[in-house]
Amino acid sequence: MTVNEKSCGAVVYRRGEQVEYLLLHYGAGHWDYVKGQVEPNEAERDTVMRELKEETGIVNGRFVEGFRESIHYVYRRHGVTIFKEVVFYLVETLEREVRLSYEHIGYAWLGYEKALQQLTFANAKKVLEKVHEYLVALGIEK
Repeated sequence: MTVNEKSCGAVVYRRGEQVEYLLLHYGAGHWDYVKGQVEPNEAERDTVMRELKEETGIVNGRFVEGFRESIHYVYRRHGVTIFKEVVFYLVETLEREVRLSYEHIGYAWLGYEKALQQLTFANAKKVLEKVHEYLVALGIEK
């Protein structure tokens, strides 16, 4: 049996002396971005903002227009093969304080190089590389 699932998430960043990216430490041990399953009749961006609030307590986020990146992977859960699509947006916030949900055991605001090292999965690293290139092109990142 196979199932298709779709989640949406965000690479969240803030500007200071340098651009810092928000990474979440999941209970399973990996480091990744804010993300969650799309609920019935929910738009992708609505999922992103809901998950951002639920997982971090951050309510003031602004989408950076023009960035949308999808990743795909397959995994098994309870003997079922899951074909997963995750769509990432780029969200800027001025907030620094994070209030974690039960799903996470920690978080970090990290500069690009450290964030790239901290991320667990190769596909997450590729998304961050694309975000970095995008922000460099906009003149936000160096």
